[in-house]
Amino acid sequence: MISASDFYKVMCAMVPLYFAMLVAYGSVKWWKIFTPEQCAGINRFVAVFAVPVLSFHFISQNNPYEMDTKFILADTLSKMFVLVLLSIWAVCTGKFDWMITLFSVSTLPNTLVMGIPLLKAMYGDFTQSLMVQLVVLQCIIWYTFLLFLFEYRGATMLIRSQFPGSIAASITKFEIDNDVISLDGRGPLCTESEMDVNGRIHVRIRRSTSSAPESVLSSSLGLTPRASNLSNAEIFSVNTPAPLHEFHHANGDIAFGHGDLGFGYHATSPRLSGYASSDAYSLQPTPRASNFNEMDAVTATAIVNTPMWIRSPAAAGKVHRQPSPTTKIVWDSPGKVMIHFIECWLAENDLSFRDCSIVEVGPHGAAKDQEMPNAFVMLRLILIMVGRKLLRNPNTYSSALGLLWSLISFKWNFGMPSLVKYSIKIISDAGLGMAMFSLGLFMALQPRIIACGTKMAAVGMVIRFVCGPLIMSAASIAVGLRGIRLHAAIVQAALPQGIVPFVFAREYGLHPDILSTGVIFGMLVSLPVTLLYYIVLGL
Repeated sequence: MISASDFYKVMCAMVPLYFAMLVAYGSVKWWKIFTPEQCAGINRFVAVFAVPVLSFHFISQNNPYEMDTKFILADTLSKMFVLVLLSIWAVCTGKFDWMITLFSVSTLPNTLVMGIPLLKAMYGDFTQSLMVQLVVLQCIIWYTFLLFLFEYRGATMLIRSQFPGSIAASITKFEIDNDVISLDGRGPLCTESEMDVNGRIHVRIRRSTSSAPESVLSSSLGLTPRASNLSNAEIFSVNTPAPLHEFHHANGDIAFGHGDLGFGYHATSPRLSGYASSDAYSLQPTPRASNFNEMDAVTATAIVNTPMWIRSPAAAGKVHRQPSPTTKIVWDSPGKVMIHFIECWLAENDLSFRDCSIVEVGPHGAAKDQEMPNAFVMLRLILIMVGRKLLRNPNTYSSALGLLWSLISFKWNFGMPSLVKYSIKIISDAGLGMAMFSLGLFMALQPRIIACGTKMAAVGMVIRFVCGPLIMSAASIAVGLRGIRLHAAIVQAALPQGIVPFVFAREYGLHPDILSTGVIFGMLVSLPVTLLYYIVLGL
């Protein structure tokens, strides 16, 4: 039975965390102390220094030779069960994107920031070691695996848009320039391909400051594109739009002139928008910078995608328009496709930035079956991208160094020098509070707490706070966990949504609205939910 003193002890651990978040929220929303630029600087400090040093502090103090194998096995088993279940569902339905999102929501809680202080107050000091063990697994295994899924999705989107149909099956090698860090779609990419005498295609992926050959964009369109960050494409916000239907020919095609844009206005001085993928784009003379949740009035944006074939002739062609929510316009030329133009409309308040990928259209308008390179070629491409991404993540180094130090220090009973220990401690002591403060700033900068709609938010909360603990309890019982360790396993599964999955979702443009709601609204819901689990399990 939970006593009043036990309940008060738990509240003493939770209230300071929420106090830091509330102060940050009020400093932006009510008192206007921090500007968005200043908030970005604080968040940068938290991401680069505070949280990595905090994780290093906890991991380096945990004895890896005394890890609770049953607890780790239960956590791993629950995640594997969810992954297998979602994989089967994704194969049957083709909804790979939703598999990634549902896996993130159901299995990856905020263990480092919320789990360690909360479980320690509820069940004692030994739970800190259990939570640190889960943090190590999350950072080294599960977040890396999640990154692998996102990069796989980015690679398939790139291949579908650049090598539609059966072309991709002939790719035998990818060469990636050193400055290409990720396929997340935030940086403009250019692909160049060469075919040998045996029909095998070698593809080079590089960053591009000009997403089309000069002969096409400069001379034909009069454009000088500048690098942008939306879906591997260049974003053009044109000053004087005109309705497309005014320029249709009788056969349904759209004429594409030599010096003018085929939409009925001259391409003398188009404006190029250079905001990141989380910004809003409009056709006004001055594009409006926005947070990714402020997509209130996104209008038609012409996107020039990257060139596919470097040896294709820029012959005269015609443009086909497909009636759909995302209008896809494909330049046809004799021989191979050279360049694609896409025009996209986003629904009002649509926060899930999805790829406007290009599908090659056959003679009767039917999309051709998409093929992929062989598994080894794809695996090599994805592993290179994942490796480069991890090498630029401070948490990768903090987790690896913390684990390495713990292996050395506990093996030979070698303590950390006091000079180094207290240098790390002074930052790690502030890390927990700064992480919660950063969450409060993030909440205050959003136009609404529930970004994905009430129905989707309710589904996400049920998955996070009901399905996750149920699966974890079943896995824990299956491996033989009992007593306080079973209770700790269930409560940690009911913690709010982890921050790292949301960061990945925002970077790769996959349902950031859902993960944002999971982080923000989940932090508010988790307080009564975790207390309820704690009280019920203590009966």
